Amino acid sequence: MASITDDLGRYFHAQAHTNPEPDFSTDQHLQYRANQMTQPSKKPFHSSTWNRRDFLSLSMGSLAAGSLGLSAQANQHSAEVSFFLISDTHYFANKEQPDLMDERSSKVTSALIETLNRLPDTEIPTEAGGGKVLAPRGVIHGGDVIDSGDKNGAIFEKMQATEWKAYCNDYGIIGSDGKLKYPIYEVHGNHDGPQGKGIAIDGISKRNHTRAQNGMGKVSPSGLQFSWNWGDFHFVNLGIVVGQQTKEIQRRRYAPMGSLDFLIEDLSEEVGNSGRPVILTHHIDVARYSTECSEANEANLGREWHPCDVRSFHEAIKPYNVIALLYGHTHVRNLFRWNGTPERTEQGIPVFNVDNSSHFSGPQQAFMYFELSSKRMTVRECATKDGWQSYFWTPQAWTFEY
Repeated sequence: MASITDDLGRYFHAQAHTNPEPDFSTDQHLQYRANQMTQPSKKPFHSSTWNRRDFLSLSMGSLAAGSLGLSAQANQHSAEVSFFLISDTHYFANKEQPDLMDERSSKVTSALIETLNRLPDTEIPTEAGGGKVLAPRGVIHGGDVIDSGDKNGAIFEKMQATEWKAYCNDYGIIGSDGKLKYPIYEVHGNHDGPQGKGIAIDGISKRNHTRAQNGMGKVSPSGLQFSWNWGDFHFVNLGIVVGQQTKEIQRRRYAPMGSLDFLIEDLSEEVGNSGRPVILTHHIDVARYSTECSEANEANLGREWHPCDVRSFHEAIKPYNVIALLYGHTHVRNLFRWNGTPERTEQGIPVFNVDNSSHFSGPQQAFMYFELSSKRMTVRECATKDGWQSYFWTPQAWTFEY
């Protein structure tokens, strides 16, 4: 596969997977995000620690498509499949009245759906590749659907129920049973239930079985993984991480829930040696855990994704034509190529780490828009600085050939 069209893509490989947003409590997270948005950026252009917000602070003139070497023909190949990638919606209930949603969360989550619904057939600016937004096949959600699923206690159980109900009412499943106009496929994140238990976990499993019953794809034995086809492209939702947990190996911080076994079986049965393009979604970022595999290293007990599982994941997908890995979690936009190591490379699988899409803690949000043709994948970012009261296209596009 060709390298990222514009060289700026290489600058987004680093900070989000070497020093991601900490795993804070909700209150700590609010303060962290407030500090993050008020501190001025002091990073030089050549820094390898750029994120989306630094990128947006650059002058529009310096990001014109021509100055980046962006192909002016980003839309010449007619797309066969298009979809939106969102993540980290963090539906959040009112702590004082857990049967009600927090007003900040309700406002931004509703505004995101309104934005997604009105985008098809609208113009994309030339500096973001041009053309029009196509009618999407659906939406993929990269996890952390709700906010309180990682917390225990009676109040938090009520909050989880409220958050999950609001999500289901908003998004539906098939595109006609909620406010969202398109089908949606979600994975679970650490805020949904890190050990594979809880209201959101049970709900995702139930939704995946409903999808399977409606001919939308194949569900895993755990109910938390799901695979389907859009056109010639095969998609697999894998959950929080990809791995395995047995009594013979070191305990995993986040329960893999049979994801590796499902992936291996699914790719063998549904793709085989066909060369069909494959797109995989999980929640936790991958590159910073692509370190030495050791079942005896106690430091691995605290790592969100066990390095031995990361290695097994990479080995499992190497024989296949995986054209994209999708995930959220870090709350920054990050694009790079991954070859199974933590090092930067111009060869490997394209990785798309999407920003938070409707987090209640602040107004800056984003999602990605994908167009896939038989030869090319074009990716753009749609963002907001005011909680989706308005939106803009990041003045850049990423194009990959396969």
